[in-house]
Amino acid sequence: MHRNFFALAVLFGAMTLGLSVLGGCSTVEGVGKDIQKGGAAIERAADRNKAD
Repeated sequence: MHRNFFALAVLFGAMTLGLSVLGGCSTVEGVGKDIQKGGAAIERAADRNKAD
């Protein structure tokens, strides 16, 4: 009885973790794009204000 409960709990945890990872992929990708755009804006500002 305890062994079946433990196996079910592990399976449920693995499924929850897997779904969280799959659901987070688009979120992480979006954050990466936002950071990249922010870095490009900082680079443009630095180029405009560069001391010659």
